[in-house]
Parts: sequence; C-alpha cells; structure tokens
Amino acid sequence: MMNTGASRQIATARDLNLPVLTWAEVNTVVGAALGVHGLILTEADVAPEFFDLRSGLAGEVFQKFTNYRVHVVLVIPEAAAYGERFVELAYEHRHHPLIRFVATEPEARAWLDTLP
Repeated sequence: MMNTGASRQIATARDLNLPVLTWAEVNTVVGAALGVHGLILTEADVAPEFFDLRSGLAGEVFQKFTNYRVHVVLVIPEAAAYGERFVELAYEHRHHPLIRFVATEPEARAWLDTLP
C-alpha cells in the first residue's frame, strides 16, 4: 500500500503497476520511481536474470537508480538462495545511501521512513 503522508510516497511495484524488471523494462521501472520517495521491489518484481550477477542486470539497475538518486529497497527474505555472490552484494549494500536489501516489507518501509 502506498504511503501518502506529507508528500513522502513510498510505493511498491504493485502500487505502480510496474512490469517485471527485465532488461527491456529498466527505464520504465526507474522512470516510474522518479515520482516517489522510495520504491520497494520484491523477488517477484525482478526477472530471474537479476539474481545471476553475471548477467549484468542488477548492476545496470543499481547504476540507474544511483544516477537518478532513487531510493530503492529489495525485499529478499533469503539472499543465500541466490548464491554466495548475491549474499556479498546484499551485504555490501547494508549501508548504501540509496539501495538496500532487507528481509521483509515492514523493514523496507522502516528504512525509507528514516530518510529525509
């Protein structure tokens, strides 16, 4: 559900009716996120290629979100399910100012609510 308090909208991909994040949809997803305070993506919101770091999709997505200064939280309950490298990626983003990995949607909202 979208948070509409004091012009600080936090949206999920479902709220915005976004397509699954694939190579073809990167610009669509990033563009839609430009109008919100923070975007929450779940495992179901990203293509399987995202979890295969060799594909480059995660890197491309992170670069776009960073370039446009979009706050995004990925809700991934079990990062280990996607391999050691994916766990390392999630760990490296534990203090990133724009991109975070968390295990639950309430955690995602809590982090986004702390941002200015």
